[in-house]
Amino acid sequence: MIIERIVSEGLAHYSYLIGDRSEAIVIDPRRDVDIYLKTAAQADMRISHILETHRNEDYFVGSMELAGRTGGQVWHADSQWDYQYGKPAAHGQRWKAGRLEVEALATPGHTPGSFSYLLRDPAGFPWMLFSGDALFAGDVGRIDLLGPDKAPEMAGRLFESIFERILPLGDDVILCPAHGSGSVCAEAIAERLWTTIGLERKHNPRLKASGKEDFVSTLLASRPDRPPYFRRMERVNLEGRPPMSAATCPQPLDAKNFLSLVEREDAQIIDLRQETAYSSAHIPGSQFIWLDGLAGFAGWFAGYDRPIVLVGGNRGDIEKAKVILQRMGFDSIPGYLAGGMLSWHMAAMKSESLKTVTVQEICRLLDGGGASGAAGGSNAVILDVRSAGELEKDGRIMGAQHIHITEISARKGEVPRDRRVYIFCGSGLRSMVTASFLKAQGWTDLAVILGGMAGWRSRKCPIKKSLEKRSRVLINK
Repeated sequence: MIIERIVSEGLAHYSYLIGDRSEAIVIDPRRDVDIYLKTAAQADMRISHILETHRNEDYFVGSMELAGRTGGQVWHADSQWDYQYGKPAAHGQRWKAGRLEVEALATPGHTPGSFSYLLRDPAGFPWMLFSGDALFAGDVGRIDLLGPDKAPEMAGRLFESIFERILPLGDDVILCPAHGSGSVCAEAIAERLWTTIGLERKHNPRLKASGKEDFVSTLLASRPDRPPYFRRMERVNLEGRPPMSAATCPQPLDAKNFLSLVEREDAQIIDLRQETAYSSAHIPGSQFIWLDGLAGFAGWFAGYDRPIVLVGGNRGDIEKAKVILQRMGFDSIPGYLAGGMLSWHMAAMKSESLKTVTVQEICRLLDGGGASGAAGGSNAVILDVRSAGELEKDGRIMGAQHIHITEISARKGEVPRDRRVYIFCGSGLRSMVTASFLKAQGWTDLAVILGGMAGWRSRKCPIKKSLEKRSRVLINK
């Protein structure tokens, strides 16, 4: 018998392989499917069925590729939509894998036709629930995918799915969701790598609702970001995706050929290094997204209509970035800068830098009147790109301008061009993402604040924390 959870780093996506004796079932496979083939082969098992919990929005599913390489049958959820592959699953349908049995449970709410899959042990007892995006550790699935008009209805259906179908399965049932902490598919997934229905009943704040009306109103007040690439994911995951092998494998390019490709194909440059390395020297027009933040921000700052070329510290970083981007559907990645910025400089190519200040330095500047700006003077402004949740939890800097990083593209016109803009987040990483974007858009006087809230000690711009419970709508104004 085998039960494996396969973690896709960055996207915080979980897929599962379960099997017994000679047969295996895969649930929600990612696009690069070799891991399932290898795991099943090592256990002498054949993958006979591939189950999808819902139409995915944040990554390309690998069901078609896995089916093509194993002969397994694909069963998809959300049969109300026009899938171009597989067969629709039905509530109550069952599949066998040796002595194990999996049963489909309709759990709509995240999408109209979402399914969860209940695994029964060899004795027939409920053992594990693969809940897709219905119920997570510490949170529940987002209900905004069909738009604001449908959100109340979807929230109500999700309440019924969780409280009338999932929770009655019993506290001892192990809960296996499709995502972990860091996913964009919910607002605040907890860092519980393994959980149970009982643990969620006890600790999940969403399940503390006094009733359906309270549950719905709480979800409607929550406004998780919706990356623009979701629309593309939704469309392609109905059509089926070309195999991973169809994607471009980035080739090493010397500085001259790298620049030639960028100019010839109008390629996007993504720099994967750490923020301090990028600030010291980077290629003009490049977009900084540190490697571990790539899955979270590529969908906001990269487009599908132009090739992507990469700048990184080593070949391993390039390979990891390629896989993350291709799971998100960025297939055109023709090259990377061989030798990194050292080779760029040795070829006498032009580079630029971005000013940085530590959090202690900016506090001293503010209190000394050297960077008063929005905090009371006229020569600078503090742009805070943290989320509404962070502002509520950790406090806000008095006088700062607040634009969440995911809104900076749409709201860039609100950022002053005639004063120095000091950009602030929780560490400096998201600030550097924002600064690199604004610089490429023509802003010339930018400075990134390195550090975070823990070091903020400004008398002139103190941290103000809410003393009363406020809605996220008010906090975000």
